[in-house]
Order: sequence, then structure tokens, then C-alpha cells
Amino acid sequence: MKYEMTNKDDTLSNVQQSEDTYLSIRSYVIDAQKQIYSAVNSAMVTAYWEIGRLIYEACGESERAAYGKQILQYVSERLTSEFGKGFSVQGLRNMRQFYLAYPKRSTLWSELSWSHYRLLMRVEDEAARSFYTEESVRAGWSVRQLQRQINTMFYQRILSSRDKESVASEIQTTVPRPEYERIIKDPYVLEFLDLPSNEHFYESEIEQALIDHLQKFLLELGRGFSFVARQKHFVVDGRHFYIDLIFYNYILKCFVLFDLKTGDLTHQDIGQMQMYVNYYTREMMNEGDNPPIGVLLCADKSDTLVRYTLPEDNTQIYAAKYMAYMPTEEELKRELNLDEFHKMDEFGQ
Repeated sequence: MKYEMTNKDDTLSNVQQSEDTYLSIRSYVIDAQKQIYSAVNSAMVTAYWEIGRLIYEACGESERAAYGKQILQYVSERLTSEFGKGFSVQGLRNMRQFYLAYPKRSTLWSELSWSHYRLLMRVEDEAARSFYTEESVRAGWSVRQLQRQINTMFYQRILSSRDKESVASEIQTTVPRPEYERIIKDPYVLEFLDLPSNEHFYESEIEQALIDHLQKFLLELGRGFSFVARQKHFVVDGRHFYIDLIFYNYILKCFVLFDLKTGDLTHQDIGQMQMYVNYYTREMMNEGDNPPIGVLLCADKSDTLVRYTLPEDNTQIYAAKYMAYMPTEEELKRELNLDEFHKMDEFGQ
């Protein structure tokens, strides 16, 4: 009996050792494949940039004129006959546009694929394009994620979230703005929840939907967020309180508290969030943490109400709208322009 047990133990040990060996080898193969893909991708991007440079130097600004068309057609036919697809006239024009969008080769990122750059070079605003490029690298966005952020005007919403004075002062100085102003957005686009339009929802239903789609919500929140808790419970003088959603942002090095409001935002809601933030500041902060931030995510809000309820030097509490469907570009522009109009009105302009 003892002999049989020993054989079984040896067999299990051999199986486990075989599995461990396989997993170790597999990890090396995957790492090698990633390095090969990264190297090939980087070489492709660099080659397309160089092709774009040569086409621009050959055609100048006249690539659509007769002379430029002749060059493009000739090069396209020769490259296609030798190397196959990928060198159509339009493809060569894309490479030229790529060079014009990124005229300095040193600004290219090896982490981004040609598919990333095809989306990025269509962003006409240079500041927005630089923002999306850097965020794609830092946040590790896939091509689909980058496309969503561009379509929902991520950059414009970041700008809209900041007050007019901050925007004006940034133009006149090279000092970087506080990091939290880049991270807290307004509005948030929650089209991935698939909420039916023109229906009333309870806050608990939206909260549950966000939890069910947590990965997509984290993408919408932006860089550095990790989920901590939902319905965080604490007691003050025998009274029970619940914070809807708690995140930690490792860039800001602070907790970020979200409270969901399906109706219009009230000054009582703002006061309650102030209490939540105070509680986390005094009871929950860890050594090295920055003060927590509270975000009231609501269906509608009054910037004037928020401004008069909070102190002028407030950097901890924000109110932001949520949009339950993917708006058109025109709708988003109207929304952002309306926010800017309200801010200008508040400052008496």
C-alpha cells in the first residue's frame, strides 16, 4: 500500500513538473512573440514615415496636381507589383499625411501601431493630436479604444471640465496645470451601459450597470483609476451613510469618490459630498496620499449653483454630467459650447 502511494505521489509530481516547465517555456515564447511584433510594428511605422517624407519632398504641396499624381501613380504601380497590397495611391497619400502630422521622427512612439497613427493623423488640432498620442501610450489604448475616445471628444471634455481662468492662465504660462484637471472630465459618456432613452432610472440601477461594465467605465474615467468599493458604508453619530463608488487614482495618489444623481443637482447633494470627502480625508487617507476628490455624477447640473456652494479655492469636489448614449459630434460640440457659455456668464463676460 505504501509502495502504491509513493508511485502515485511520483506521478503527480512528474505531472506538476511537466506543467510548470510548459508554463515557463510558454511565457518565453509569448514574450518573444511580443518583442517580434513590437519590432516589426516599429519598423513598419518608421518605414511609412520615411515613405511619406520622400513623397512630400518629391511632390511638395502639389501631390494632387498633375505632376504629383503622376509620381504617386508611378510609385504605387511599381511598389504594388513588387511588394503587393498596401501601396495604393491613397495609401501613399496617407503616408504623406502621416509625415505632415508628425514631421519630427523623434516624436514617434514604438508602442503605437500604424492603425493607431491612421486615426491620430486625422485629428486636425495639433494640441488634441498630441494629447491623444501621449494618452494612447500611457493608458495602453487599443485602436478601438482610441477611436472611441476621439469620437467622444475626450480632449475637448477635459478642457471643458476646467474653469475659464485656468484655461486662460495656461495659455500664458508654461507651468503644467494640476494633474487632477486633466483627469476629472465633464461630461462622462456612458453609452456602453445601453440604457433605454427617455426612461427614468434609479441611481442603484445605474450603479449596478457601471459595475457590470466596470472595464469600460474605467476606460471612460481615464488613466490611473482602480476600483475600490461600491456602497461604502460608514457611521457618524449613529447615522448610516453610503458612498456609491470608490476608486483610487495612482497618478493623483488619492481616493476618488463618486456619487450618482439621476435628477438635478442640489446644494444638499454638494454638501453631502463635502461631508464624504471630509470623512475620507480624516479617517481613510493613508500615509503619502493626497486629499480625496469627490465627483457628483448627475443627469443635469448648474455650474452657478456649484460655484456658490463650494469655496473659491475648491480643488476637491466636482460636478459632472453623464450622457447615457453616444452623442453625435454636433451634439457634443453644442454641449461643450453651452458649458463654456455658462462659465463665461458666471465670470460676467
